[in-house]
Amino acid sequence: MANLQQSQGPGKGVINIGQRLITTLVGLVETRVRLAVVELEEEKANLIQMLLMTGLTMLFTAFGLMSLMILIIWAVSPQYRLMAVAITTGVLFGLAVIFGLWTLAKSRRSTLLNATRKELKSDRKLLEEEK
Repeated sequence: MANLQQSQGPGKGVINIGQRLITTLVGLVETRVRLAVVELEEEKANLIQMLLMTGLTMLFTAFGLMSLMILIIWAVSPQYRLMAVAITTGVLFGLAVIFGLWTLAKSRRSTLLNATRKELKSDRKLLEEEK
């Protein structure tokens, strides 16, 4: 009899509310963690693909530039070969600096976990509105 009265008393509503609140919070956290994992997997796949593509691009570019430099040096008359090598070297260093700065600027615009951050921001906003 005592157990029946305790489970039906005024504390039952508080306990039920607490259980629902905890269940809701666990579901919310689980959803956010799953979203973060999916985004991390996508970013990992993109990063690996970009690294492979960058490596192959650099390899083919290096061989192409070496062949082009040999061709340019042989095509120029012997008296201007030193100047041709210097100009070619300057252009290549200039391009390296430009592409290096472009890569640095692009890497700073990170989108890592962007959707997760937006969802967490909206969750925080909803929680603050309820207070």
